Amino acid sequence: MEIFNSILSIIKTIQLRDIVDILAIALLIFGLFKLIQETRAVQLLKGVIMLLVVYFLSSLFGLVMLSSLLRTFFEAAVVVIAIIFQPEIRKALEQMGRNNTYKKYIKIFTKHHKGDEWKKAVEKSIVDAADTAVLFSRSKTGALLVFERETMLSDIAATGTIIDAETSVALFGNIFFNKAPLHDGASIIRDGKLFAAGCILPLTSNRNVDINLGTRHRAGLGISEQSDAVVLIVSEETGVISLAVNGILLREFTREELIKKLEQFLIYDRGYDDDEPPKKFFQKNPKSSKREKAEK
Repeated sequence: MEIFNSILSIIKTIQLRDIVDILAIALLIFGLFKLIQETRAVQLLKGVIMLLVVYFLSSLFGLVMLSSLLRTFFEAAVVVIAIIFQPEIRKALEQMGRNNTYKKYIKIFTKHHKGDEWKKAVEKSIVDAADTAVLFSRSKTGALLVFERETMLSDIAATGTIIDAETSVALFGNIFFNKAPLHDGASIIRDGKLFAAGCILPLTSNRNVDINLGTRHRAGLGISEQSDAVVLIVSEETGVISLAVNGILLREFTREELIKKLEQFLIYDRGYDDDEPPKKFFQKNPKSSKREKAEK
């Protein structure tokens, strides 16, 4: 009864702000576990938990030196965790910055002010990219085009050569010609213009990527994981046209399908049709799976 009365007295002191505080911490912990699931950070978290268990046991059994050493470690835990989980923390902050909840309100003061000229330039760049992708697919010429969206890629552009020119099939053909000095890197398209070429992209950190995918596809997936960019990839080996968005790869597009999908992403900011469930986009393209089975 004493325990029950103590619990009851504590419950009576709980206010609305306490409930909000508890829910906020619960959501924070849930978000942390969701963020690190299926990543190497899970193993690091297990190691930290194991150290906490060792610290508890050493304090329980009076192991003074061991408990003092671990106490010193946990006193600097904020700095240590920031260093150990730096990739995951960066990923979480980037995802918060790309949150669609408030993005639409930001666009009222950004893209909508660019007007019809911006839309026409983007539409032209999409058509030029699609026409180039079809030609490259036939000739088995590799290409990597990064369409910049909300996340600015100036740091990536700095690794290449600034072009800042109107897009055209001829320009893309000259850049990705296999004897050209810029053909190995990626080209960045910003607001309908070819902003930079020959850029170096980060490779994907996903270990579950198909081993048959080469460096070009892994680089496209990598930049799509670290930003909201839409990446157009043409395979040099198979000629397959692919799109990488949010770390997901869709393969085997026709010209019309490619134009439609790029317009949805770059102009209307949608990855799927109104009558199509969102997750369909993030599934493997059925054409690709049939082809892979036939090849096997």
